[in-house]
Amino acid sequence: MGRGDKKTAKGKRFLGSFGKSRPHKVKSTTTASTKKTTAVKPVAAPKEPAAPKAPKAEKAPKAKA
Repeated sequence: MGRGDKKTAKGKRFLGSFGKSRPHKVKSTTTASTKKTTAVKPVAAPKEPAAPKAPKAEKAPKAKA
């Protein structure tokens, strides 16, 4: 009895299975009436593309003194 035994929790962990001696965790079930409902946000109309940006002015190189 041990790692190879399907009837023990250690054996189930080794084999990676579940059963009577190693059950799955019970997930909490909620009904539709107890769930919180969130407000539906209205979908905004697609924005128009922005106007093309003007090219940046180049800076004049500084003169070394």
